Amino acid sequence: MKDIESPQFPEIKFCQNCGSPVQAALDAEGKKRMICPACGRVHYKNPIPAVAIFVQNGDGELLLVKRKFLPQAGKWALPSGYMEIFMSPEDNAIAELREETGFEGEIERFIGWYFGYSPIYERVLSLGFRLRVTGGTLQAGDDAADAKFFSLDELPPIAFAAHRKFIHLETGLELDF
Repeated sequence: MKDIESPQFPEIKFCQNCGSPVQAALDAEGKKRMICPACGRVHYKNPIPAVAIFVQNGDGELLLVKRKFLPQAGKWALPSGYMEIFMSPEDNAIAELREETGFEGEIERFIGWYFGYSPIYERVLSLGFRLRVTGGTLQAGDDAADAKFFSLDELPPIAFAAHRKFIHLETGLELDF
């Protein structure tokens, strides 16, 4: 854990509850946190949840998107995104598929989870889902610069370790790039 003098959220200087200045202190469990001395609110730092979508077409090709924005702009990844607070993980996966690829889909199954590093949020908890396309037309959208299917033996380097794990779990491929 970071030193108590290194705030978990350096950009947070004031309590999100009452507006008073926060300070680094030990919480009731003896853990180093940013705490408001005025109202007692503990400002936790938790991993950010994300979803990743695994889709194959009838030829067994894998759907990937070329990322338009950071992190990993210009690199290929599974359609994915950070979860919205008002949506379930499954609803998020369906929405991300639509937003990034133009496809409508439905959940076939949960693949698994991956706890890893995030250059933006420090840690991310990724949830992988296999979806079946039920409609729509393939087109890059939202934050995707491109979207297309790739043969499993001709995959480009995959941007995120979580996505490489989900691809491995679904195909058995060892992706070490």
